[in-house]
Amino acid sequence: MFKESSKIEIVSLMDNTVDFTSSNRNSVAKALWKWLRERYGEEYAQTHKQMPMAEHGFSMLIRVFTGEKCQSVLFDTGVSDEGIIVNAQRMGIDLSEVGLVVLSHGHYDHFGGLQAVVKAIGKQNLPVITHENMFKQHGTDGPCGVRAHPAFPTPEQLNPAKIINTKEPCLIANQSVLVTGEIPRRTSFERGYGLNRVLRDNVWESDRWVLDDRALVVNLRGRGLVVVSGCAHAGIVNTVRYAQEVTGVNAVYCVIGGFHLGGLENEKLIPQTLVELKQINPQLIIPCHCTGWRANCALAELFPQAYIHNSVGNLYQLNSSEI
Repeated sequence: MFKESSKIEIVSLMDNTVDFTSSNRNSVAKALWKWLRERYGEEYAQTHKQMPMAEHGFSMLIRVFTGEKCQSVLFDTGVSDEGIIVNAQRMGIDLSEVGLVVLSHGHYDHFGGLQAVVKAIGKQNLPVITHENMFKQHGTDGPCGVRAHPAFPTPEQLNPAKIINTKEPCLIANQSVLVTGEIPRRTSFERGYGLNRVLRDNVWESDRWVLDDRALVVNLRGRGLVVVSGCAHAGIVNTVRYAQEVTGVNAVYCVIGGFHLGGLENEKLIPQTLVELKQINPQLIIPCHCTGWRANCALAELFPQAYIHNSVGNLYQLNSSEI
């Protein structure tokens, strides 16, 4: 049974940008220095005022509350060994609180810090939720041939973590978080990314669909679904629609994460994506990472009340309608 949550906290541990000066009128979003002062006090905030870093990578710490219980899930681990380790320290976050790690897909800007993070969490049999395709060699085609990406860590390199491969939807964190599993490609316009490659039998083949791509979903009581995407290679509309289908919940409260609408090929998808997202009508929309500045500008214009510009260090406090 997919449990409703009473409260969700999402901390942006890694994203492409930092922005500590811009104002934000939405009360659910708090910039780093604001929530550090509120949570740890003014003296702590002043004496620990070290800027977190940004990278071309993605990582979110998601705390899900069901009653008095809190489950902490780490979704993706950035691109470098040190990135989210340093950022967590500068945000006063002890990574040992993490109960399990979920990888959105097998591209290096989402798993680069995985080995360092497993070590920092320091738990025997730490569940790491993966897909079998993540362990294959990935690359990107270009004018000079295929550029191979850094390899995904082997299970041996991730000891003492426990690797759990899944293609199907599965519930984690005391049944309060849904991992979508493989997402069906159903829209007419979200057709994958033609330059993605995967190595099979020493031959680079098309990996247009990136079938290991998946998202996390939480059901916030009285509000609806919170959908967290890594890159949304399946398409952000396909992703949200599948979350609705699997959970049986139609209301979408928040969509946060990478929408993969940056770059010449993907920017063509922006107009139709806007049409579909308008129909879905999320109350909060927080694009990150690979969304691209053109899509961000368009989303901010279309959703003036719902749109929030993400920054590394942002804390999102999402409460049920009962609070």
